Amino acid sequence: MNASPQLRQALERINSLPPVPQVAQRILSLKINSDEGERALLQLIEQDPVILAKVIGLANSPLFGTNRKILSLHDAAAILGSKRLKMVALSFAMMAAMTRKTGGHLDMRKLWQHSLSVALTMDTLARFMPRELRPSDEEIYLAGLLHDIGFMVLDYLDPNLSDRFHARLAESPGCTVEEIEAEMLETSHGELGAELARHWNLPESVATVLRHHHTPDDPHAAAGQPLVSMACMAEKLLPTFGIVEPVMSEIDEHTWLALGIDPARADDVRSSVLKHAREVQAATQT
Repeated sequence: MNASPQLRQALERINSLPPVPQVAQRILSLKINSDEGERALLQLIEQDPVILAKVIGLANSPLFGTNRKILSLHDAAAILGSKRLKMVALSFAMMAAMTRKTGGHLDMRKLWQHSLSVALTMDTLARFMPRELRPSDEEIYLAGLLHDIGFMVLDYLDPNLSDRFHARLAESPGCTVEEIEAEMLETSHGELGAELARHWNLPESVATVLRHHHTPDDPHAAAGQPLVSMACMAEKLLPTFGIVEPVMSEIDEHTWLALGIDPARADDVRSSVLKHAREVQAATQT
Protein backbone atom coordinates (compact mmCIF):
# COMPACT_ATOMS: atom_id res chain seq x y z
CA MET A 1 0.00 0.00 0.00
CA ASN A 2 1.74 3.17 -1.16
CA ALA A 3 1.09 6.81 -0.46
CA SER A 4 -2.10 8.15 -1.98
CA PRO A 5 -2.01 10.46 -5.01
CA GLN A 6 -3.54 13.12 -2.75
CA LEU A 7 -0.53 12.99 -0.41
CA ARG A 8 1.95 13.14 -3.29
CA GLN A 9 0.09 16.13 -4.72
CA ALA A 10 -0.07 17.78 -1.31
CA LEU A 11 3.66 17.35 -0.84
CA GLU A 12 4.20 19.12 -4.14
CA ARG A 13 2.33 22.10 -2.72
CA ILE A 14 3.69 22.00 0.82
CA ASN A 15 3.08 25.73 1.08
CA SER A 16 -0.62 24.90 1.34
CA LEU A 17 0.08 24.05 4.97
CA PRO A 18 -1.17 26.70 7.38
CA PRO A 19 1.21 29.54 8.20
CA VAL A 20 2.84 29.62 11.60
CA PRO A 21 0.18 30.99 13.95
CA GLN A 22 0.49 34.68 14.74
CA VAL A 23 0.62 34.03 18.46
CA ALA A 24 3.45 31.53 17.89
CA GLN A 25 5.36 34.07 15.80
CA ARG A 26 5.07 36.62 18.57
CA ILE A 27 6.09 34.14 21.28
CA LEU A 28 9.07 32.96 19.21
CA SER A 29 10.29 36.52 18.73
CA LEU A 30 10.26 37.37 22.43
CA LYS A 31 13.51 37.77 24.34
CA ILE A 32 12.65 36.59 27.84
CA ASN A 33 15.93 37.47 29.52
CA SER A 34 14.36 40.72 30.68
CA ASP A 35 11.39 41.74 32.82
CA GLU A 36 9.82 43.39 29.78
CA GLY A 37 10.09 40.21 27.71
CA GLU A 38 8.61 38.07 30.47
CA ARG A 39 5.69 40.48 30.89
CA ALA A 40 5.05 40.40 27.14
CA LEU A 41 5.03 36.58 27.21
CA LEU A 42 2.48 36.48 30.02
CA GLN A 43 0.28 39.00 28.19
CA LEU A 44 0.31 36.86 25.03
CA ILE A 45 -0.61 33.72 26.95
CA GLU A 46 -3.38 35.50 28.84
CA GLN A 47 -4.93 36.51 25.50
CA ASP A 48 -5.24 32.86 24.37
CA PRO A 49 -7.68 30.93 26.62
CA VAL A 50 -6.65 27.50 25.27
CA ILE A 51 -2.94 28.03 25.84
CA LEU A 52 -3.64 29.62 29.23
CA ALA A 53 -5.71 26.63 30.38
CA LYS A 54 -3.08 24.12 29.22
CA VAL A 55 -0.22 26.00 30.88
CA ILE A 56 -2.04 26.24 34.22
CA GLY A 57 -3.05 22.58 33.95
CA LEU A 58 0.56 21.58 33.35
CA ALA A 59 1.79 23.68 36.30
CA ASN A 60 -0.68 21.79 38.56
CA SER A 61 0.69 18.41 37.52
CA PRO A 62 2.90 16.22 39.75
CA LEU A 63 5.77 16.96 37.37
CA PHE A 64 6.68 20.14 39.17
CA GLY A 65 6.12 19.06 42.74
CA THR A 66 3.82 21.85 43.83
CA ASN A 67 1.76 21.19 46.94
CA ARG A 68 -0.81 23.92 46.32
CA LYS A 69 -3.40 24.62 43.66
CA ILE A 70 -2.09 26.87 40.88
CA LEU A 71 -4.83 29.21 39.69
CA SER A 72 -3.01 32.13 38.07
CA LEU A 73 -0.63 32.44 35.15
CA HIS A 74 1.90 34.27 37.30
CA ASP A 75 2.00 31.33 39.72
CA ALA A 76 2.27 28.91 36.78
CA ALA A 77 5.20 30.93 35.40
CA ALA A 78 6.93 30.72 38.76
CA ILE A 79 6.50 26.93 38.79
CA LEU A 80 7.50 26.29 35.18
CA GLY A 81 10.20 28.92 34.75
CA SER A 82 10.16 31.48 31.95
CA LYS A 83 12.18 29.47 29.41
CA ARG A 84 10.08 26.34 29.81
CA LEU A 85 6.89 28.42 29.82
CA LYS A 86 7.86 30.04 26.52
CA MET A 87 8.57 26.72 24.78
CA VAL A 88 5.48 24.96 26.15
CA ALA A 89 3.22 27.85 25.07
CA LEU A 90 4.92 27.95 21.68
CA SER A 91 4.43 24.24 21.08
CA PHE A 92 0.76 24.42 22.14
CA ALA A 93 0.21 27.23 19.62
CA MET A 94 2.00 25.41 16.80
CA MET A 95 0.34 22.05 17.38
CA ALA A 96 -3.10 23.71 17.55
CA ALA A 97 -2.57 25.05 14.03
CA MET A 98 -2.13 21.51 12.70
CA THR A 99 -4.91 19.80 14.66
CA ARG A 100 -7.71 18.22 12.63
CA LYS A 101 -11.06 19.69 13.52
CA THR A 102 -12.81 16.31 13.54
CA GLY A 103 -11.70 13.10 15.20
CA GLY A 104 -9.32 10.60 13.65
CA HIS A 105 -7.01 7.74 14.52
CA LEU A 106 -4.16 10.04 15.53
CA ASP A 107 -4.53 10.23 19.31
CA MET A 108 -3.61 13.81 20.17
CA ARG A 109 -3.53 13.15 23.91
CA LYS A 110 -0.99 10.36 23.47
CA LEU A 111 1.01 12.44 21.01
CA TRP A 112 1.18 15.25 23.56
CA GLN A 113 2.12 12.76 26.31
CA HIS A 114 4.89 11.41 24.15
CA SER A 115 6.14 14.82 23.02
CA LEU A 116 6.25 16.19 26.57
CA SER A 117 7.95 13.01 27.80
CA VAL A 118 10.62 13.31 25.10
CA ALA A 119 11.23 16.98 25.91
CA LEU A 120 11.59 16.24 29.63
CA THR A 121 13.83 13.24 28.89
CA MET A 122 16.07 15.41 26.71
CA ASP A 123 16.21 17.89 29.58
CA THR A 124 17.17 15.06 31.94
CA LEU A 125 19.90 13.89 29.56
CA ALA A 126 21.26 17.44 29.36
CA ARG A 127 21.70 17.52 33.13
CA PHE A 128 23.93 14.42 32.93
CA MET A 129 25.97 15.90 30.05
CA PRO A 130 29.05 18.10 30.45
CA ARG A 131 27.99 21.74 30.51
CA GLU A 132 29.93 22.58 27.35
CA LEU A 133 27.97 19.98 25.34
CA ARG A 134 24.47 20.96 26.50
CA PRO A 135 22.17 22.71 24.01
CA SER A 136 20.13 25.65 25.26
CA ASP A 137 16.95 24.99 27.23
CA GLU A 138 14.95 26.65 24.44
CA GLU A 139 16.34 24.29 21.78
CA ILE A 140 15.81 21.23 23.97
CA TYR A 141 12.15 21.97 24.65
CA LEU A 142 11.27 23.18 21.15
CA ALA A 143 12.92 20.18 19.50
CA GLY A 144 11.46 17.70 21.99
CA LEU A 145 7.92 19.05 21.94
CA LEU A 146 7.77 19.33 18.13
CA HIS A 147 9.87 16.33 17.09
CA ASP A 148 6.83 14.27 16.00
CA ILE A 149 4.73 17.06 14.49
CA GLY A 150 5.19 15.29 11.14
CA PHE A 151 2.40 12.92 12.20
CA MET A 152 0.13 15.96 12.39
CA VAL A 153 1.30 17.10 8.95
CA LEU A 154 0.28 13.72 7.50
CA ASP A 155 -3.07 13.97 9.29
CA TYR A 156 -3.58 17.48 7.89
CA LEU A 157 -2.59 16.65 4.31
CA ASP A 158 -4.26 13.25 3.94
CA PRO A 159 -6.62 12.34 6.81
CA ASN A 160 -7.69 9.01 5.29
CA LEU A 161 -4.12 7.80 4.82
CA SER A 162 -3.27 9.02 8.31
CA ASP A 163 -6.12 6.98 9.77
CA ARG A 164 -5.00 3.85 7.91
CA PHE A 165 -1.40 4.44 8.95
CA HIS A 166 -2.18 4.81 12.67
CA ALA A 167 -4.52 1.82 12.57
CA ARG A 168 -1.68 -0.24 11.09
CA LEU A 169 0.73 1.12 13.72
CA ALA A 170 -1.64 0.08 16.53
CA GLU A 171 -2.07 -3.39 15.02
CA SER A 172 1.69 -4.00 14.68
CA PRO A 173 3.48 -3.58 18.03
CA GLY A 174 6.38 -5.67 16.75
CA CYS A 175 7.13 -3.31 13.86
CA THR A 176 9.07 -0.07 13.99
CA VAL A 177 7.56 3.12 12.67
CA GLU A 178 10.17 3.15 9.90
CA GLU A 179 9.02 -0.27 8.68
CA ILE A 180 5.39 0.78 8.53
CA GLU A 181 6.24 4.08 6.83
CA ALA A 182 8.23 2.16 4.22
CA GLU A 183 5.25 -0.11 3.68
CA MET A 184 2.56 2.55 3.46
CA LEU A 185 4.12 5.91 2.65
CA GLU A 186 6.54 7.41 0.17
CA THR A 187 7.90 9.64 2.90
CA SER A 188 8.26 9.65 6.69
CA HIS A 189 6.92 11.70 9.56
CA GLY A 190 10.46 13.03 9.96
CA GLU A 191 10.53 14.39 6.43
CA LEU A 192 7.03 15.82 6.80
CA GLY A 193 7.95 17.52 10.05
CA ALA A 194 11.11 18.99 8.52
CA GLU A 195 9.10 20.37 5.60
CA LEU A 196 6.77 22.08 8.06
CA ALA A 197 9.80 23.45 9.93
CA ARG A 198 11.10 24.90 6.65
CA HIS A 199 7.67 26.33 5.87
CA TRP A 200 7.55 27.93 9.33
CA ASN A 201 11.18 29.06 9.19
CA LEU A 202 12.11 27.27 12.42
CA PRO A 203 15.79 27.07 13.45
CA GLU A 204 17.87 24.68 11.34
CA SER A 205 18.89 22.69 14.42
CA VAL A 206 15.22 22.01 15.24
CA ALA A 207 14.34 21.14 11.62
CA THR A 208 17.23 18.65 11.62
CA VAL A 209 15.88 16.99 14.77
CA LEU A 210 12.46 16.66 13.16
CA ARG A 211 14.02 15.05 10.07
CA HIS A 212 16.65 12.80 11.67
CA HIS A 213 15.51 11.86 15.19
CA HIS A 214 15.36 8.22 13.99
CA THR A 215 18.56 8.46 11.92
CA PRO A 216 21.15 10.22 14.10
CA ASP A 217 24.05 8.61 12.23
CA ASP A 218 23.03 10.15 8.91
CA PRO A 219 25.75 12.64 7.86
CA HIS A 220 23.07 15.30 7.37
CA ALA A 221 22.10 14.98 11.05
CA ALA A 222 25.30 16.78 12.07
CA ALA A 223 23.60 20.19 11.78
CA GLY A 224 21.32 19.25 14.66
CA GLN A 225 23.72 17.52 17.02
CA PRO A 226 23.69 16.81 19.89
CA LEU A 227 19.93 17.49 19.88
CA VAL A 228 19.30 14.76 17.29
CA SER A 229 21.05 12.09 19.36
CA MET A 230 19.30 13.32 22.51
CA ALA A 231 15.88 13.01 20.87
CA CYS A 232 16.72 9.57 19.49
CA MET A 233 17.94 8.36 22.89
CA ALA A 234 14.87 9.83 24.60
CA GLU A 235 12.57 7.72 22.45
CA LYS A 236 14.63 4.62 23.20
CA LEU A 237 14.32 5.31 26.91
CA LEU A 238 10.51 5.64 26.63
CA PRO A 239 9.30 2.42 24.96
CA THR A 240 6.30 1.62 27.16
CA PHE A 241 4.50 4.87 27.96
CA GLY A 242 1.71 5.24 25.42
CA ILE A 243 4.24 5.95 22.71
CA VAL A 244 2.82 6.41 19.23
CA GLU A 245 5.91 5.20 17.37
CA PRO A 246 7.62 1.89 18.24
CA VAL A 247 11.42 2.19 18.05
CA MET A 248 14.41 -0.07 18.54
CA SER A 249 15.35 0.41 22.20
CA GLU A 250 19.02 -0.69 22.36
CA ILE A 251 21.45 1.95 23.66
CA ASP A 252 25.12 0.96 23.43
CA GLU A 253 28.05 2.40 25.34
CA HIS A 254 29.18 4.49 22.37
CA THR A 255 25.82 6.28 22.28
CA TRP A 256 26.12 7.31 25.92
CA LEU A 257 29.72 8.45 25.46
CA ALA A 258 28.83 10.49 22.37
CA LEU A 259 26.71 12.69 24.64
CA GLY A 260 29.44 12.86 27.26
CA ILE A 261 27.44 10.69 29.68
CA ASP A 262 29.23 8.01 31.69
CA PRO A 263 27.55 4.68 30.75
CA ALA A 264 27.84 3.71 34.42
CA ARG A 265 25.16 6.33 35.13
CA ALA A 266 22.69 4.80 32.65
CA ASP A 267 20.53 3.36 35.44
CA ASP A 268 20.35 6.77 37.13
CA VAL A 269 19.22 8.35 33.86
CA ARG A 270 16.60 5.65 33.29
CA SER A 271 15.26 6.05 36.82
CA SER A 272 14.80 9.80 36.35
CA VAL A 273 13.23 9.31 32.93
CA LEU A 274 10.70 6.72 34.08
CA LYS A 275 9.70 8.89 37.03
CA HIS A 276 9.01 11.82 34.69
CA ALA A 277 7.16 9.59 32.23
CA ARG A 278 4.78 8.36 34.92
CA GLU A 279 4.18 11.94 36.01
CA VAL A 280 3.48 12.99 32.43
CA GLN A 281 0.90 10.23 32.13
CA ALA A 282 -0.78 11.37 35.34
CA ALA A 283 -0.69 15.00 34.22
CA THR A 284 -2.19 14.40 30.76
CA GLN A 285 -4.92 11.85 31.34
CA THR A 286 -7.63 14.34 30.29
